[in-house]
Amino acid sequence: MSRTLFSRRPDSGLGNIKRGFAAPTRNIDWILMSAVGALTLIGAFAIYSATRMKLMNRGVDPFQTVQRQIIFVMIAIVVMVVVMWIDYVQLRGNAEMFYAITLLLLVLVFVAGSVTGGARLSFDIGPIAVQPSELAKATSLLFLCGFLSEEDGENLPYERFIQALFIIGVPVFLVGIEPDLGSASVLVASAMGVLLVAGARLRYIALITSIAVFSAVGGVVSGLVKDYQLRRITGFLNQNSDSASLQQLILQVRFAKRAVSTGGFWGKGYLSGPLTNGSFIPVQSTDFIFSAIGEQFGMLGGGIVLGLFGVVLWRIYRTAQLCQDRLGTLLCAGVFTIILWQGFQNIGMTMGITPVSGVPLPFVSYGGSHTVAFAIMIGMVQSVHMRRFR
Repeated sequence: MSRTLFSRRPDSGLGNIKRGFAAPTRNIDWILMSAVGALTLIGAFAIYSATRMKLMNRGVDPFQTVQRQIIFVMIAIVVMVVVMWIDYVQLRGNAEMFYAITLLLLVLVFVAGSVTGGARLSFDIGPIAVQPSELAKATSLLFLCGFLSEEDGENLPYERFIQALFIIGVPVFLVGIEPDLGSASVLVASAMGVLLVAGARLRYIALITSIAVFSAVGGVVSGLVKDYQLRRITGFLNQNSDSASLQQLILQVRFAKRAVSTGGFWGKGYLSGPLTNGSFIPVQSTDFIFSAIGEQFGMLGGGIVLGLFGVVLWRIYRTAQLCQDRLGTLLCAGVFTIILWQGFQNIGMTMGITPVSGVPLPFVSYGGSHTVAFAIMIGMVQSVHMRRFR
C-alpha cells in the first residue's frame, strides 16, 4: 500500500462541480454533508431512546440529554463552517500553534483534570466535560500532514519518518497516561494511514507497530495501564468468564450483543428496546449507542448506519483523489483513517470482536468534544474539496 491508494486524478465528471476557484463555496460536497447529517440525526434519536427511561426514573426531563447533544451539534456546525471557509493551506500555517495549545491542554488535564472512572480525561465546566484528547485528533493530524507535505518525493526519507513519529508520539504518550488508550490508538492509526500515503516504506510501518506493542507491554509492566483497563482486555479474552471482578464488564458487552441479535431484521421499534433503555448498559448513549440502533431498528437500521459511514469514507477518498496538492491528500487520508478505525473500534466492542475501549461512534454517540472534533475534521475535508482544482 502506498500513496497511489489516494492518487490524484482529474474531475470525475459530476455535473455539479465547478472549476472556478473564485467561488469555492460552489464546490461544497453536499453528498458528504448529507451523509454526516443523516448519521447525526440518527444519533439524536438513538441518544433520546437510550437516556429517556433513566432520566424519567430520576424525575428529570427526558429530553435533557438529547437537548444537550443538539446544542453540541449546533456548535459543531458553526465550527465546521468556519474551518471549511478557511483555506486549508492557511490552517497549515497555524498548525504549530494549534498543536502546542493541544499539548498544553493535555498536560494540564493530567494535572488538574476531573477524575472519571479512574482516569483524568477532561475539564469539567459546569455540566460540560471538555476532552483535550478529542481535540488532539484534529490538531495533531493537521500538524503531521503539514510537516509531511514539505517532502515531495515518492518515498519518505527515514529521517523525516522519525521526526513524524516524534510529532505524533508526544500526544500519544500524553493521552495514553491519562489513561485513554482508545484515543491513543486512534492517533496511532491516523499516523499510520498518513505515513503510508506519504510514501513511508512498509518496514517503517512495521516499526510503528512494534513500538506500539512494546509500549503497551511496558505500560502494563510499569503500572501505567490501570486495573480497569487490564480487566477490559481480560474480559474480552474471557467473555464467558464467571469471575466476579469481570461481571459488570462482561454483562454490558453481553447485553449489547444480545440487543443487536434480538433486534432481528426490522427491529423491535423505536423506544421499544427493553435492553437498550439505559437500565442494562451503563454507557448506552456513548460507547454502546450502536446496540440501541440494532435492537430498535434491526439489521436494516444497522445496515443503513454502516452504509452512511461507507458514503462518508467514499467521499473523503474521492476528495483525496481529486486534490491537486500533497497537503490536501494527506489530510483526507488521515481523516479517512480516523473515522474508519474509530468506527470499527466502537461497533467492534458492541459486537464483542474488539476490547471495550471507550471511544464514541463518530457523529452518532453523545458528547460535545468528539462531536466538535469530527466537525473540525469534516471541515478540513470540505476545505480541501472546495479548493481541489487549483
